[in-house]
Amino acid sequence: MQNQTLLQYFHWYYNEQDNLWTKAKNEAANLAELGFTAVWFPPAYKGANGGYSIGYDTYDLYDLGEFDQKNSVHTKYGSKTEYIDAINALHEHQICVLADVVFNHKAGGDELEKIEVRKVNPENRNEFISEVMEIEAWTKFTFPGRQGKYSEFIWDHHCFSGVDWAQDLNESAIFAIQNEYGEGWEKVPSNELGNYDYLMFDDIEFRNPAVKEELKRWGKWYYDTCKVDGFRLDAVKHISPEFVIEWIDELKKDCNKDFFIISENWNIADVEELEQYIEITGGRTQLFDSLLHHNFYLASTGGKDYDLDKVFNNTLVERNPQLAITFVDNHDSQPLQALESFIDFWFRPLAYALILLREQGIPCVFFTDVYGANYEDEGKTVELISLPELPKLLNARQYLAYGEQKDYLDHNNCIGWTRSGDEEHQNSGVAVLMSNGDEGFKAMELGQSFKGKTFIDVLGNRKEEVIIDENGVGEFFCNAGSVSVWILKS
Repeated sequence: MQNQTLLQYFHWYYNEQDNLWTKAKNEAANLAELGFTAVWFPPAYKGANGGYSIGYDTYDLYDLGEFDQKNSVHTKYGSKTEYIDAINALHEHQICVLADVVFNHKAGGDELEKIEVRKVNPENRNEFISEVMEIEAWTKFTFPGRQGKYSEFIWDHHCFSGVDWAQDLNESAIFAIQNEYGEGWEKVPSNELGNYDYLMFDDIEFRNPAVKEELKRWGKWYYDTCKVDGFRLDAVKHISPEFVIEWIDELKKDCNKDFFIISENWNIADVEELEQYIEITGGRTQLFDSLLHHNFYLASTGGKDYDLDKVFNNTLVERNPQLAITFVDNHDSQPLQALESFIDFWFRPLAYALILLREQGIPCVFFTDVYGANYEDEGKTVELISLPELPKLLNARQYLAYGEQKDYLDHNNCIGWTRSGDEEHQNSGVAVLMSNGDEGFKAMELGQSFKGKTFIDVLGNRKEEVIIDENGVGEFFCNAGSVSVWILKS
């Protein structure tokens, strides 16, 4: 069976000539050849910024680039037809498709409502800093361009627990809506800032039964319409886990399908919080290992002073590898974003070897490492080059990185591991050695089945050949600040 490999098929500033759905359709065969088994697409529905929306300012979940709303018919990424065509093309090449689901909030309301609120201390969301007051807020969503097609549900202030804009006061703040579901916020996984239920825009009220039923109906409609294979759930630390459990369970039952589901719970400090989320949700979803990403960032900025043998310490892939989605970077960590923590280019090949060529975790590759990117934001220009080593690393994962893993994570600056291969994958087996300091070497065991066999560095960083001795051991090498991936010489 082929190793699973996920591709995040977008970045925050996507600006290529072809819209994203057309590019994905045209690239389907190439992605399959590279070894990708699944792609994660950005939110496909209309955002408050219409044709300019990245997708996380969710307006209408049912408008996949079909209706004239927010000054555009198509989304930034294309039309509904182009989206479905891209999914079908990927399916033809046995690539699964994950849809991005933004349930935490809505933006771009169609009508103002007069609502009762209390202002909240942004540093302690449990502290009210005003008495009950009336404001005008954009909390009514009628979707006039869609005119009730697919769903006649109207969102109003009963569907939200908080807003961040008072139109009549021309004021930005966090306002907790006074409603029938109890004063204050819902119980959510994160207690940052006292209670992190509120993130942005109009915060969805999951204590409202009508809201929950509408989102369940939408999930079934979305699957019936698009035939996606799974979902990436955005910002789950701000959402009631009880709703997440309910939504997943009912969706699987209604669609009679075991969806692949990943949750985004951004955390760079506390692996216990991720483990707690897994426990609360009963292991129903994978989680992005943002802690491993953070370790990569520290390693890439720390150079030889970073203890490379500790790169997996306090990460999800160390604690719960079955549910860990490992990644190097994503749209939140890329340059010019709020959570910018982009891995330096010298360390990117090492980081990708660490997620692509090991047993633990399911790796997710970032779009810009495949295609590169050039973009500008607020007068700053960024050029991200595609990673030259990536195709060879992906090929090694697809065909060679199988079998028992032996770790040699035993030096501050030079670590490695071997995979012994298996019978199903011809010539499989690999030895990986990397250094964040000086040139390195290490004796590592591959197994006696490789006795007398010759290994070469498929990345071409080292030119010598390594012959495996009678005990199945070889002495492998890597350059300073580099990685070498040793495979059987053909």
